[in-house]
Amino acid sequence: MSENRLTTLTRRLSELDWRAGLMIVVGALGIGVLAALVGNQYDAHRQREIALDLQSDSYEAMVLVQSFSATMASAEATLGRYVVAGERRMGRDYIEQWRRADGQLGLLERRIRGDREQRARAARLRSAFVARGAELAQVAQNTNFGRNAAAYAFFNEARRSPHLAVLTRESGAIFAAERTQLSARAGQARATAANAVQETNKLAIFGVLLAFGAIILAWLNVRAIRDRAAAAAEAEVQRARSVEMEAAVAAATAGLQAEARERAAAEDKLRQVQKMEAVGQLTGGIAHDFNNMLAVVLGGLELAKRNLPPDADEALRHIDNAGEGASRAAALTRQLLGFARSEALAPEAIEPTELIEGMSVLLDRTLGEGIVIETRSEGTEWCVWADRVQLENALLNLAVNARDAMDGRGTLIIASGHVALDGDDAGECAPGDYVRISVTDSGTGMTREVMDRVFEPFFTTKPVGKGTGLGLSQIFGFVRQSGGEVRIESTVGVGTTVTMLLPCHATATRTAPVVERVGPRPGPHRALDILVVEDDSRVLIATLAALEELGHRPVACSDPLAAPRIVAGLRALDLVMTDVLMPGQTGPEMVTALEPQLRSVAILYVTGYAGEGDEDRFAARPVLRKPFTLAGLEQALADAIAFQEHTDAATG
Repeated sequence: MSENRLTTLTRRLSELDWRAGLMIVVGALGIGVLAALVGNQYDAHRQREIALDLQSDSYEAMVLVQSFSATMASAEATLGRYVVAGERRMGRDYIEQWRRADGQLGLLERRIRGDREQRARAARLRSAFVARGAELAQVAQNTNFGRNAAAYAFFNEARRSPHLAVLTRESGAIFAAERTQLSARAGQARATAANAVQETNKLAIFGVLLAFGAIILAWLNVRAIRDRAAAAAEAEVQRARSVEMEAAVAAATAGLQAEARERAAAEDKLRQVQKMEAVGQLTGGIAHDFNNMLAVVLGGLELAKRNLPPDADEALRHIDNAGEGASRAAALTRQLLGFARSEALAPEAIEPTELIEGMSVLLDRTLGEGIVIETRSEGTEWCVWADRVQLENALLNLAVNARDAMDGRGTLIIASGHVALDGDDAGECAPGDYVRISVTDSGTGMTREVMDRVFEPFFTTKPVGKGTGLGLSQIFGFVRQSGGEVRIESTVGVGTTVTMLLPCHATATRTAPVVERVGPRPGPHRALDILVVEDDSRVLIATLAALEELGHRPVACSDPLAAPRIVAGLRALDLVMTDVLMPGQTGPEMVTALEPQLRSVAILYVTGYAGEGDEDRFAARPVLRKPFTLAGLEQALADAIAFQEHTDAATG
C-alpha cells in the first residue's frame, strides 16, 4: 500500500516537473516574442530616420543645384548689364555673385562627395565653371579698362562657349541623379515600413499561439493538481497578469505606429507647403524682372513702329510679330504672378450657381460634343467673395483639364454648395463658412506622385506643345490669394475631383463697396512737365522716350532720394511718375516725403509686381502696370491728371 502511494506520488511529481518545464519554455518564448516586437519597432524607427536623413540630403543637394544655376545666370546677366552700361557698381555686383556661385558649388561638392558618380559630375562641373569664369573675366577686364569693342566681342563669343553647355548638362545630371536617389530612398523607406509591419504581424500571431498554448497547459495543470486549489488560483492570477501585459504591449505598439504615421504625414505636408511657398516667392520675383524687361521691349517696339517710313511693310510685319510675342510673354508673366499670389484682384460677391449657368454656353463650345456636362447645386444663400474673371478662368481651366483627362469623351460634373470647416477639416483654411465648387471627371485619374506635383509651375503630364503647366498653379495661387484652398481627390482608372473652397459672402448682410471712380479726360492733354523716378536705367530711358513721343517734357530721376533736390530746381511740374519698389526708398514713401512740394501735382504709380503694395499705400491714386503700351501710358496720364483735378476741386 505504501509502495503504491510512493509510486503515485512519484508519478505526480514527474507530471509536475514536465509541466513546469513546459511552462518555463512557454514563458521564455513569450519574453522572446516581446523582445522581438520591441527590437523590430526600434529597428523600423531607426531605418525610417536614416531614410529621412538621406531624403533630406537629396533635397538639399537639389536646392543647391538650383541655387547655383540661378546665381550663375544672375551673375552673367549682371555682367551683360556691366558691358552695356559700363557702371563699376555692376562689375562689383558681378564679382560678388560669381563668388557666391563658387561658394554654392563648394557646398554642393561637399554634400555629394559620398557618391562616386556624383563626385565625378561635380568635378566636371567645377572644371567648366572655372573655364567659364576665365572667359567672363576677359569680358569684365576689357570693360573695366574701357575696351568696349573687345568686351562686346568676348561677351558674344562667351555666349557660344561649349563650357556653358557643360555647365547646363552636368548641373542637370546632378539634379536628375539626386531626384532619382530621392525616389529610391522614399521607396526604400516605404519598403522598410512594410517589412516592419509584416514582421510585427508574424510575431503577434506567434504570441497568440503561445498564449493559446499557455491556456491549455494551465487547464491541464488545474486538472492535475486540483487538490492544490490555492496554488492553481495563484497560477490563474499570474496567467491573467501575463495576458494583460501582452495586451498593454500590443496597445502601446499600435499607439507608437499610429504616432509615427501621423508625424510622417505632417512632415510631408510641411515640406510640400514650404516648397510651394519657396517656388511662389521665386516665381513672383522672376515675373517682376520680366515685367521690367518687357516694358523696355514693348516701349521700344512701339517707338520703332511710330518712326517707320510709310513703305516699310516688311519691317512693320517683323515689329508686329515681335510685339505679339512680347504680349504673349506678358500674359505668361501674369500667370506666374497668379501662382505667386501677387496678381491684383477685384473681388465681388458672386453667386456660384448663376456663375456656372452663365458659363454653360462657353463650356459647351470649348469642351466639344463628346463631353456631357452635368451641373449640381445644393442651393445656398451664400455667395463667393472673389475676382469674377479669375474665378471664371479657374473654372474653365479645370474643365479643359478634365476634358483632356477623358480624352475628349466622358461625363463632366460641376457641383456647388456650402460647407462649414472646423478643426482638422479646415486644413490650411481658417475655420468658417466656405462655398465649394468642384469639377469631377471620369478620366484616367492621377497617381500619388503626380498629385504631389500638380501645383508646381510648368509641371504637366500632357505631350509637348499641349499645355504650359501653369493652369493648376495659377488656380492654386488665385484660390490661396482669395483666402481659400484647392483640394484634389483622384483614383487611377476612375477619375478626379478638384474642389475649390472659397470664403463665403452673405448677400443678406454684406454688400460690395461702392467706389466712385474718376473717369479719364476726353481727348489728348496739353504737353506736361513730368518727373520720372525709376531706378532701372533701361526702363527709365524707355519711359522718357515714350513720354517725349507723346509730346510731354519728362525729367529723369534715377534715385528717389534725389527727388526733393530735382523738384526744387524745376520751374514747372504737372505730374510725378514713379516706380513703386526702389532701393533706399519706395515710391509711396517718396511721395509722402515730397507732399509739401507737390501741391496740385498729379501722381502716377508704375509697377511690374502687383504684390508691391496694397491700395491703401497708393491712396487710391492711379496705378500703371508694367509692361505698358503708349496708349496705356497716355490713358494713365489722363487718369492721374483727372484724379488730381477731382481731388483739388473736392478739397478747395
